[in-house]
Amino acid sequence: MSNSALFADLYEFAMLRAYFELGMDAQATFSLFVRKLPPQRNFLIAAGLHEVLDAIENLRFEPQQIDYLASLEFSTKPFLDWLAGFRFSGDIYAMREGAPFFENEPIMEVVAPIAEAQLIETLVLNQIGLQTMLASKAARVVGAARGRSVVDFGARRSQGLDAAMKGARAFSIAGVGSTSNVAAGARYGLSVAGTMAHSFVEACASEMDAFRSFSEVFPDTTLLVDTYDAIEGVKKVVALAKERGADFNIRAVRIDSGDLDALSRETRRILDAAGLNDVRIVASGGLDETRIDALTSRGAPIDIFGVGTDLAVSSDAPALDIAYKLTEYAGEGRMKLSAGKRSLPGRKQVFREFRDGVAVRDVIARHGEILPGVPLLEPFMRSGRRLATQSSDLRDIRDYAKAELAALPPHLRKLHAQEPRYEVAISDALARYERETYQRLID
Repeated sequence: MSNSALFADLYEFAMLRAYFELGMDAQATFSLFVRKLPPQRNFLIAAGLHEVLDAIENLRFEPQQIDYLASLEFSTKPFLDWLAGFRFSGDIYAMREGAPFFENEPIMEVVAPIAEAQLIETLVLNQIGLQTMLASKAARVVGAARGRSVVDFGARRSQGLDAAMKGARAFSIAGVGSTSNVAAGARYGLSVAGTMAHSFVEACASEMDAFRSFSEVFPDTTLLVDTYDAIEGVKKVVALAKERGADFNIRAVRIDSGDLDALSRETRRILDAAGLNDVRIVASGGLDETRIDALTSRGAPIDIFGVGTDLAVSSDAPALDIAYKLTEYAGEGRMKLSAGKRSLPGRKQVFREFRDGVAVRDVIARHGEILPGVPLLEPFMRSGRRLATQSSDLRDIRDYAKAELAALPPHLRKLHAQEPRYEVAISDALARYERETYQRLID
């Protein structure tokens, strides 16, 4: 992403100057976590880490950015000179992208001089919050598809270019097979997919003329059949197959409106009766995981789902209660005690316990504890430099996400919130440290 040094709330810079003026430069730990899962979410999928790491590693204040900050009333020349030499020098520990996680679990911990860790707060919340929200939504859509392919059609409905690009990446992590977003395909190496719009059909003399001419340019294309009447459109595809004979290579037909269950069944019947058993059916148009689940559970003969608006904006859960909080400073635990917003002190680790290959519970522990299970927080950055041992390849991340999702208890992978909820416990050592920190803060 482009230089993001100024992408911070104003109060970050105010606090940075205060830290600078007061000589507050001790080591701090900030934890990133989600306080509460959104309704109908049994888990979330961590995403967005690698691009945040890139931004942090390359964070620099350019001269024009320093000039802008100089125009703000709170800046002073010594402070601006300090900013001009700013480099992030800390360590970052995080869950791998694609990891399922639960409320109040740290998914990232930043250990750095307090000003360095403070400055990146807005960036971390924005980028990881967005991709985590969208990957979590996509996991629901992919699960509802029950093995059918899902295509991201959401770019035009995303809330801005960055959301469209990062969304395509997050969807891929969760198992969406391709995107219509060509720019995202180029940036992230994603498969791109697309057909034609109704406007092409309308621009031609007739629907049959549109099918003939488009398939001459793209012989193995997908034809959009519902511009006028979906079933009549399918019959024209059959007629085109008879005209072309052995030269007919249409791969699929797409239905974008109407009763997708009934239309897909009639479409399949017509195609099969004409010997076009290999022509697949693509469905799109206002789809979400609930509609897709209803279609696949009833056995609708749909091979591919194109999902746009609901996927792109996560319309049923468009925001996360995600927080980035100071948990340690100068070697002492820190915690927020506000009602409903209490945080856990100190550096931490999360252990996931398995039984017969299925995750059974997580335990949030103090950093350095050794408990049963797999530790989920891993080092990704040391002294301001990314670790080459951590793969940022999307294929590796996607494979990891698939395996981790498969290891969740089956009832958690259902669409609706399920009981019993997944257990997230706190270790005895962390519970003691929480009590000690609480007592120290209120004395």
